[in-house]
Amino acid sequence: MPVYEFEGRRPRIHAGAYVAPTAVVIGDVEIGEGCYVGHGAILRGDYGRIRIGPGTAVEEGVIVHARPGNQTVIAERVTVGHGAMIHNAEIGAEAVIGMRATVSDDAVVGRGAIVGEAALVKSGQRISPEKVAVGLPAREVGPVRDEHRERWRRGKELYIGLARRYPEGLKRIDE
Repeated sequence: MPVYEFEGRRPRIHAGAYVAPTAVVIGDVEIGEGCYVGHGAILRGDYGRIRIGPGTAVEEGVIVHARPGNQTVIAERVTVGHGAMIHNAEIGAEAVIGMRATVSDDAVVGRGAIVGEAALVKSGQRISPEKVAVGLPAREVGPVRDEHRERWRRGKELYIGLARRYPEGLKRIDE
């Protein structure tokens, strides 16, 4: 996996995290225990900081960045869906960011919130804890229900398990 120091900013990846060989991690990036960082993900902490909490899944094709002197924080047990983009924002614990969703500058997604597929959380926007938000721009449409929590609990456990299994189970066969 390409992991780069940039101007003295060095990634810190927990030994119990999995970062795919085709993911790119640059600069001031911290990845917690049990994290899964999928193929093609780009975590670019070249002039801002990125913090990813334990048990978080950053799925394939995700882009995470931060502005100069700022940070992007993705708390513990978050699911960031395939192709999502998070830029200079804060994502609360156990939140879900849907596939192809965008969370923009200075936005905050509350604990346990769900941002639907392809939604746009605009600069400075706040999504309340335990709410479902969808659309362009995203708007809260209701509470997170027990069936949502159970579905995403299972999904989070799946990716935590993959973070443990991939280091030994992934074998390149075309060489």
